[in-house]
Amino acid sequence: MDQRQHEPYRRRRPALSCLECRRRKLKCDRSNPCGRCVSTATQCNYRIHQQKPGARHRQTRRISSSSVPSPAAAPPASPPSQVDATGGATAWTLGPNDLSNTPGANEIQNPSRSRFVDPELHHLRERVQRLERSLVHVPVHDLSQAGRDVLAGESGMPDARIILNKTRIMRWSHWVGIAKEFAPIISCYGAICGYGDMNSLQSAETRALIVETSGLLQKCKSVARNLKIGRPSRCLSSLSFDLTPPSREVADKMTALYFQSFESTHRILHEPTFWKVYNRFWSNPESASSKLRLQVLLVIAIGSSLAPHVESDAGLRHTVHQWIYAAETWLSGPLEKDRLDISGLQIHCLVMLARQIFSIGGDLVWISSGSLIHRGMQIGLHRDPKHLPPMSILQAQLRRRLWATILELVVQSSLDSALPPRISFEEFDTEPPANSNDNEIRESATELKPHTKETFTSTSMQLILLDSLPMRLQILNLLNGLNSELSYLDVLDLSTDILQTCRQWNAFARENKAFGVTPFHRNLLDYLLRRFLIPLHCPFANKARMNPLFHYSLKVSIDTATTIVSPEPDEGFSNLMAIGGGLFREGIRYATSIISLELLAQAETQYLDGTLHRNSHYMNPLKKVIEEMKSLSLERIRQGETNVKSYMFLCMITAQAEATEEGISSEGRIAKSARDSISLCLELLQNRLGTTSLSMPTTDIESTSIDEREDYTYGLDFDMDFFLADTGFT
Repeated sequence: MDQRQHEPYRRRRPALSCLECRRRKLKCDRSNPCGRCVSTATQCNYRIHQQKPGARHRQTRRISSSSVPSPAAAPPASPPSQVDATGGATAWTLGPNDLSNTPGANEIQNPSRSRFVDPELHHLRERVQRLERSLVHVPVHDLSQAGRDVLAGESGMPDARIILNKTRIMRWSHWVGIAKEFAPIISCYGAICGYGDMNSLQSAETRALIVETSGLLQKCKSVARNLKIGRPSRCLSSLSFDLTPPSREVADKMTALYFQSFESTHRILHEPTFWKVYNRFWSNPESASSKLRLQVLLVIAIGSSLAPHVESDAGLRHTVHQWIYAAETWLSGPLEKDRLDISGLQIHCLVMLARQIFSIGGDLVWISSGSLIHRGMQIGLHRDPKHLPPMSILQAQLRRRLWATILELVVQSSLDSALPPRISFEEFDTEPPANSNDNEIRESATELKPHTKETFTSTSMQLILLDSLPMRLQILNLLNGLNSELSYLDVLDLSTDILQTCRQWNAFARENKAFGVTPFHRNLLDYLLRRFLIPLHCPFANKARMNPLFHYSLKVSIDTATTIVSPEPDEGFSNLMAIGGGLFREGIRYATSIISLELLAQAETQYLDGTLHRNSHYMNPLKKVIEEMKSLSLERIRQGETNVKSYMFLCMITAQAEATEEGISSEGRIAKSARDSISLCLELLQNRLGTTSLSMPTTDIESTSIDEREDYTYGLDFDMDFFLADTGFT
């Protein structure tokens, strides 16, 4: 090797220009800072002495306004097209300053200095050369500075505010609620609730509609309270629950539905073992233990959520609520040995799943998840069975499956509550369960030969969720951490990982369609993964209309929202969405907010641009989705939902969009849509109240002040609380 290669480069005259101008080979005015650095907002530094022989200036990679990621952390190989101010596509480019802090930048810019170039640096050099060629068609100064802001310094939550609503913390949801497009709807709702100024309304007709709507809304609240009186939590003086199971025929059907659906993603039970105890239960139901009875009833309850309302049984839905309350009471009782074991944890997991499905405190499961994970750790689920005393293969696999289910319940509840997940990978070493079918794992088995991940088994879907757990935990830590900063570079990386996992799962599902993968499976797992993208991109999607460089976030948010509210046709999944609460309701709520905002924004933009009748191909799908959500909201009211504001707001959104398209004032149109929608909801609630067999006293709501009616403020009961996040109505 030539000895001259190792000799340091020596300058023959002192360097008087700043480091940045020297690197860019530009004339420097030698001011401090120099004029060129000021114009490009670049840090200006001078070196007044030469480096010692052999020394090399190195800087570690850091996210700043003048650095770019390494290839491993860069945006995806096929980066999203960015939209410039004129609406055209612009390639993702890097300015000439963006290599200043990249390791090995000297070797890349001056390859003659090193004969042997690392392959990674060679790849980076080629990539930079391609990007530099694209700069010929783009103003370097303007785009490079904006690009650095997006990739490095731009934060999604620069002034994240904490909003207490019904004693619950809400953080990133307010990014949609502060949009100016919702101002007419917020003003109308404020007047209905008595918070707004009625004198600000332009016409007497509108004021009359507001007064009428306010009265109708109070009547809806009165009927809803009467419907809630029969709930077990409203009558604590009587804790006697009806734990009578339905007929054996109905129970068998609902149990089979459970194992065909939820057990695929939430591995709680070992199917052959459960069917044995299930048959033992039916041989003598009266003498069954409380633990066995609750486990059987919860499985029947969860399975009934997928059956049409008319098929499940006349009073089964009402009885299911009592079973869930009974199980919660059993779990919260004195901590005895029969609570703190595998069966007790199985009941705990079933209760958390059932609460979210049937909207029984589904928005408070994050609190219960803390107790669940503590109980799991108490019996050692966070330690892999190989570190514990010898046990059977079946028991070891049950523990691994149950721990993975607990982790899934924890991350989903953390996303909905906007609170930390309270778990990290440093706190457990439990390995993933084996990719095996239940009938391949027996109590007497001494050896287990799991299938490869390419083979579909009853555990495959749980393994896919478990593989995506690190990226989802990282999203939660960025969204919910106290001191975290959500940079756009992180958003691009994490969303790429989530989308790639969704693509792999859908390809896997198509390949194994003949082996038992159903549309319900595809919808459920896709929903559990994809819904993380909306809060991840929400802060940046809100800025996309002012800064086109964030257009990718807007596109991902709209695509994700459309996918969530328009899943693959499946009767069971449709029934679940018609009654589901918790994670099933929260995902729809945020998806609807994104689509509603996009519809109003596009209507206003196209009206101003004069392109309403030429771009209907974009507006019509959005209107169709809103109509589907209106139908779903009405169906939810028919099947047990008592909050009517979801349907009211969707109708108000449609009215505002139509008024904008017609070029007329939206005030009267919005007020009329609110009145008509509340009138229809009141009729549905009264029909439900008339068909109930319970005798319920009527609540005198007229004597209750608006401030005492806590449900009138926006809470987490599918009432679109994001509209009022910045209004202080609470």
